[in-house]
Amino acid sequence: MRIGIDVGGTHTDAVLMDGTTVLASVKTATTLDVTGGIVAALERLLTESGVDRSAVHGVMIGTTHFTNALVTGRGLARTAVVRLALPATAALPPMVDWPERLVGALRPSIHLCHGGHEFDGRPIAPLRPDELKRVAGELAAQEIGTVAISSVFSPVNAELEEAAAEILLAELPCLHISLSHQIGRIGLLERENATIVNACLRDLADDIVAAFTDALRLVGVTAPLYLSQNDGTLMDAEFTRRYPIRTFASGPTNSMRGAAFLADHLDCAVVDIGGTTTDVGVLTGGYPRQAGGEVEFGGVRVNFRMPDVLSFGLGGGSRVTRDPVEVGPDSVGYRLTSEALVFGGQVLTASDLAVAAGLADFGDVSLVRHLDRDLVGRGIEWMVQKVAELVDRMRISAAPLPVVLVGGGSVLIPPELPGVSAVHRPKHHGVANAIGAAIGQIGGDVDRLWTITASRTREAVLEEARAEAIERATAAGAAPGTVEVKEVDEVHVAYLPGNAVRVRVKAVGELDLAGRRDGEDDQWA
Repeated sequence: MRIGIDVGGTHTDAVLMDGTTVLASVKTATTLDVTGGIVAALERLLTESGVDRSAVHGVMIGTTHFTNALVTGRGLARTAVVRLALPATAALPPMVDWPERLVGALRPSIHLCHGGHEFDGRPIAPLRPDELKRVAGELAAQEIGTVAISSVFSPVNAELEEAAAEILLAELPCLHISLSHQIGRIGLLERENATIVNACLRDLADDIVAAFTDALRLVGVTAPLYLSQNDGTLMDAEFTRRYPIRTFASGPTNSMRGAAFLADHLDCAVVDIGGTTTDVGVLTGGYPRQAGGEVEFGGVRVNFRMPDVLSFGLGGGSRVTRDPVEVGPDSVGYRLTSEALVFGGQVLTASDLAVAAGLADFGDVSLVRHLDRDLVGRGIEWMVQKVAELVDRMRISAAPLPVVLVGGGSVLIPPELPGVSAVHRPKHHGVANAIGAAIGQIGGDVDRLWTITASRTREAVLEEARAEAIERATAAGAAPGTVEVKEVDEVHVAYLPGNAVRVRVKAVGELDLAGRRDGEDDQWA
């Protein structure tokens, strides 16, 4: 038995699942205190289901805590940035492209040191331990406990980042260290940015994990805690403390995974309409298609793995303007049940249009009967055309692409979309995000540059990458006998000298609730 929870901008959803069967589900309003909303959802779910709380084997949570912290600039730890690159890269120092408000929130201590590698692993400059010891002294004087270490082409050769971490930890054993090769992809500035984001969230991650653990204890659940990652897999509490950035965009990913499960479609487009936004993504083999380049969060460009998702400000709480008729992007959010017309409020929302058009049945329909029928019709048509446009933008071929509608706001859309072969709205569609969290598996991925030579053939490189991805999945908590390679992507990099190839491999296995992760990353805890 598992409990899946997903925290959205308007609602917090929770489901109780026994294997592949949904036993119970609840939808509660997201509170300003997000953790309090989780406790309320858990208590209501367990009370209504009547299940023995000791029978729950795992609790999986998809949370927006860390994304919200970066966007608002609150709860971020003061962070040191150590870049191993001199004599190169001095023209563009770390955080050169960050918004001023976030730079002020982090108050970073920036250090450029010698090191780095070429794309093929050849050193740019040797590491200088004396430089790093001086950095440690400055960190101690400034009472900074969190460090982000980046090195040129560290995804190809990570030894200098690891050596630098060892030197700093020898001087300051209590440091929290984030290494860029464990977080981002090829591309120094974006990978470095992702590492800094991860580092500045480390203290908050400790607090959030502790709060979630306390929430489970308050409702009498002793099962282990897992958090959703943005690739559709799970990580345990300790892994979350080290890599909080991997929770970014886990909400849309959970919805897509839940949609695949509910509709029994492994290859389709998923339209997730919540109370505030509409997210559109594409599933390939049951997992979200990954974005190819960098993405932006809170004004910071990063290049760690992310689902390819288009978001638009359209949801059940979206405000409706009358002249011309448009819906969103402004939303009443979690105040929907007090401000929408059907709930006795004074704001015309998308939900009011859906109830007036007969697409949804909630609230008091008598409160929207006075709405002009032309206004209602044009509002519904506007939403239909916007969703159809988003789906079309996500297509990469002319092949038919079925659409699965999920989310509480999916009732805004009629069961047909222009240009779409088939539209499905499965049972339990309103809590697909929580179901996606509950069914999460454990994954491991590799994204590196390799050089193909006479002694290292293409086949040997691919096999090595597959083995590394499987090993990472097992180390992250997957049951060893269940791990399978789900995705292999190979791109030859013509702009680099030599026979360079970029290989991405994703491996996924079932959660090993009886096992324990003991991976190589543990040394940087």
